[in-house]
Amino acid sequence: MIIVRHAAHRDLDDIYRLAQRAGETGIGLTSLPQNRDILAERIIRTSRTLAGLTEKCEASYLFVLEDTSLQKIVGVSAIEVAVGLKEPFYNFHVAKQVHASKALNVYKTLDTLFLSNDHTGCSELCTLFLDPEYRKNQNGKFLSKVRFLFIAAFRTHFEERLIAEMRGFSDEKGYSPFWDALGHHFFDMDFAAADYLSGTGQKVFIAELMPRFPVYVDLLGAEARKVIAEVHPHTLPAAKVLMSEGLKYQGYVDIFDAGPTLEANIADLRAVKESRVLKIKITEQVEISNKQYLVANDQYADYRVLLINNQLLATDILLVTPQQAQALNVQERDEVRVLALEKMENN
Repeated sequence: MIIVRHAAHRDLDDIYRLAQRAGETGIGLTSLPQNRDILAERIIRTSRTLAGLTEKCEASYLFVLEDTSLQKIVGVSAIEVAVGLKEPFYNFHVAKQVHASKALNVYKTLDTLFLSNDHTGCSELCTLFLDPEYRKNQNGKFLSKVRFLFIAAFRTHFEERLIAEMRGFSDEKGYSPFWDALGHHFFDMDFAAADYLSGTGQKVFIAELMPRFPVYVDLLGAEARKVIAEVHPHTLPAAKVLMSEGLKYQGYVDIFDAGPTLEANIADLRAVKESRVLKIKITEQVEISNKQYLVANDQYADYRVLLINNQLLATDILLVTPQQAQALNVQERDEVRVLALEKMENN
């Protein structure tokens, strides 16, 4: 059985293995570095957050996708509660600047990049990675959308606005046209090195050396201009999942690879609007539907989620098998939160 739950210290070896697998797919997943100490700290922060022992600036939730039959962690995803409160959170705002002269009859609008801290205090979706062998049976969507269901259940723990930074374009050798055209000139290292430093918590150090005055996009080479706000092909499926839940690009890009930042008000998320709270009824047999649903126990500290295709009744009752109830750690008449995996056609 496949479940999602909070990460625990016993998962560290498997999470480190996933970080190594992520490194094999190329550069860009900065929040899952191949560094055991940093990964262990992520797990500790989750435990402290659940225990109510962290300030908002340190609060974080790291989720794992577990194949319980093998007792193996095969995926991770995470939420940062509020970015930029401890160290500045930088990105570029893609804006416009007008240059005009009545005397010369010239009026020209130019695209510019402004170094920005506009997303300070936003909650952030991050650290999504699934073992390639498990990229089937909707596991990727399940692992990503669990975070929306958790936010819907515990909205008071999060900020009003949610963001997600998408990996920008780089080739199979780790070459980033945007970094080469801009960042490389201000910090003399290749993109792979800058990307690793960013993932190990040293992004601010690099950002301090980036240009603080507007950068005119037209002064960059054509190759760099082309990839501004372009999602890496490997990340495009994940971006589409987030957009289906209500996030969209609003003109902000990463300072390193120019990948787009997606954002939304939490109140506008599909999970907040459409998730339902039902009562559990345990039965040996359930009718099967052609639709799939995320089902969460809404237990903050012992959060568990399943992806099921049980037929929903036209009542406030959800029928589950004893095995499903055990996996969710729920009993008869307990409440669970349910959300259709895909957006309903009539919505």
